[in-house]
Amino acid sequence: MTLRALAPALLLSLLACGHAIAAPATPAPLTLPAMPLHDPFIVADKASQTYYLYTSNVPSMSGQCGVGIMAYTSRDLKNWSRPTVVFDLPKGGWANGGGWAPEVHAWRGKYYLFTTLHNESAKLDQPSVSGWPAHRRGTILAVADGPKGPFLPVNGGEPIAPASLMTLDGTLHVDRDGKPWYVYAHEWVQTGDGTIEAMPLTAALQPAGKPVLLFKASSAAWSKGDRPVGADGTPAKQNVYVTDGPQLYPSQDGSLLMLWSSYDKDGYVQSVARSASGRLQGPWEQLEPIVRRDSGHGMLFDAFDGKRMLVLHRPFKNARGKLYEVRDAGGRIEVLNERVDLDGDHVMGPLAPPQRGKCPAAAGD
Repeated sequence: MTLRALAPALLLSLLACGHAIAAPATPAPLTLPAMPLHDPFIVADKASQTYYLYTSNVPSMSGQCGVGIMAYTSRDLKNWSRPTVVFDLPKGGWANGGGWAPEVHAWRGKYYLFTTLHNESAKLDQPSVSGWPAHRRGTILAVADGPKGPFLPVNGGEPIAPASLMTLDGTLHVDRDGKPWYVYAHEWVQTGDGTIEAMPLTAALQPAGKPVLLFKASSAAWSKGDRPVGADGTPAKQNVYVTDGPQLYPSQDGSLLMLWSSYDKDGYVQSVARSASGRLQGPWEQLEPIVRRDSGHGMLFDAFDGKRMLVLHRPFKNARGKLYEVRDAGGRIEVLNERVDLDGDHVMGPLAPPQRGKCPAAAGD
């Protein structure tokens, strides 16, 4: 996410799926400092008393090559199993990379995986505000009978939002009337000022209307635009503003809160927006970031001991998972403390990027 158009951080663009590599040397159980992950998403499965932590496939951890999604599991949020791949990018589709921002939602007896895929060679016809060529990127749906997968694509693996839009980080929101919505970030590469948008869905999670603008990244007083330079040395035409990782939560005071990430003057942050009406349509008020320190793309979940938890990644490059105990303070999220007893942040030093293993490259790579 973020300025990933410059260089996809941590994530693979291999086309070959299903190839095994040498077994990782680090034994299980794992702890968070030893677990490469970006855009973490945790499902607390009460039936099995198991936490599932989803992230993009890292072959040196899963032992399997290719673009996909892997899941770590834990009983206590501290000791984690070695991950297994729960979704493989199918061959022959429109996408050849990505596997970003995986998240899993239970809906009508099934479990749905949302993940962002892309194809940098598939350019979009519409001119982009940033001046950089926009390409196909979008969040797809895959379905399984349970949280451990395997997840299989629905809708032929096509994105939920129109293919002409360069979108990412899609999530499911069910409003107070029980109606499902698809909420996503519209990429700054195409829009210049990144946006958060929403689309109504049918009960079968099919598109049921046109995208609706919720807010722009620049609407946050703390947000800082930047004029990035591409790998070929071409600068963006203007300052751009990033929107990443929308996640929605009803607050106890009747408002609707949205976690999302962008950049302030010091770097990547985890922030919150609030709809006082409690409606997805807003209007949306931008609150101050709740976690800074190059941290973001977080989500909330309830631990089995009843505590409300926030998981996010830090730093943006070579990311690891960080856990915070939080509370619903009525129209805002209050961070109580970082759970360094679980995430090991107090003992972490500089980390080397994970070893990828030797995966076969696809034809044309």
